[in-house]
Amino acid sequence: MPNKTHITATINGEEMEFLCEPHQSLLEVLRETVGLMGTKEGCNNGNCGSCNVILDGVLVNSCLVLAVEIQGRSVTTIEGIASPNGLHPLQQKFIEHAALQCGYCTPGFIVASKALLDQNPDPSEQEVRAWLAGNLCRCTGYDRIVKAVLDAADV
Repeated sequence: MPNKTHITATINGEEMEFLCEPHQSLLEVLRETVGLMGTKEGCNNGNCGSCNVILDGVLVNSCLVLAVEIQGRSVTTIEGIASPNGLHPLQQKFIEHAALQCGYCTPGFIVASKALLDQNPDPSEQEVRAWLAGNLCRCTGYDRIVKAVLDAADV
């Protein structure tokens, strides 16, 4: 039985402690140990963006980060985007622009979009498209998503 490591990290603004095995990805621990099911497993090799989270302000694929690497760090998942007072403007704009997909890629798109707007609150359409290039969706096109992000930037 592998040794488990005790991890303390801030997840969605709340300090949490958990045990994980050295080989477990952040994605696995978020879903299976912490119980946050909003982060989705798509390709599990960092190519689709479905598992995007923000780690200390940087967008990462949680399938490529070992859970032991988040010791003492801060993680924001899709569950941490909305406030107790309601949806984040990005979430609201995704609804208004019908930018929602099947549900697998949408959390990753919203988390990636938040990371973009945190770094660049007034991106151009080209910057939004380039930023979201790491998110793959097989359901439909990206125009509505891009419009939702640009509209959220105006809020």
